[in-house]
Amino acid sequence: MRVFGLIGQPLTHSFSGQYFTEKFRTLGLFDHQYNLYPLPDLNGFLDWVRAIDGLVGLNVTIPYKKSILPFLDETHLPAGLDACNCIHLQAGKLVGFNTDVIGFSESLQPLLRPHHDQALILGHGGAAEAVCFVLNQLHIPYRIVGRKAGQGVDLTYSDLSVEVVRGARLIIQTTPLGTYPNIEEYPAIPYEAIGSEHLLYDLVYNPAKSRFLGMGAARGATIKNGEEMLVLQAEASWRIWNAESVS
Repeated sequence: MRVFGLIGQPLTHSFSGQYFTEKFRTLGLFDHQYNLYPLPDLNGFLDWVRAIDGLVGLNVTIPYKKSILPFLDETHLPAGLDACNCIHLQAGKLVGFNTDVIGFSESLQPLLRPHHDQALILGHGGAAEAVCFVLNQLHIPYRIVGRKAGQGVDLTYSDLSVEVVRGARLIIQTTPLGTYPNIEEYPAIPYEAIGSEHLLYDLVYNPAKSRFLGMGAARGATIKNGEEMLVLQAEASWRIWNAESVS
């Protein structure tokens, strides 16, 4: 049996579990299984992971994309990126990767226009790491918005004036706000500043149109949820888990 899984907390409505279970069924891989592992913390993680017979790979989600790093034997992360969402168990080692970068970049770029030349990133957790990395690659300047001032936060939500939001026509929502079942939640930004030249990207995928995206669409903005990003990162993880070695 080849075993894969997802670690995080909570995992009530996991995309990865459904996606890979269906993928294995379609491919006739009946000796493959993908399990959900809702870990309350990472205490004893190494003993836990090495006790799972047949474990080949793990995906990592909120809140462990950064805190998992000290447990890894090796990482293949782009320089400057300190978040892991994919682990390959290879020759007895835990090897970390980030496939969120692939998913976000490939799903974002077809939507970009020349006027998307400044961005706001809502949230500064592990998911935001990949977003920042991609925007740096694309030479799109950004500011990070958090609930409280502090390291890694450029603006708080109370700092978001109409002028700031009007000038940043790419806004990326990286927090869990609005995820089912809390679908009425949304980031507190001045939506009256949103217009038809804005692109709003929400890493949330359940519901398909979060309140954040719905309020942007009502103002004429282009909107994108996180489902395609998840598919692309999942397929990148699958390629890593099936590689004999990594360079």
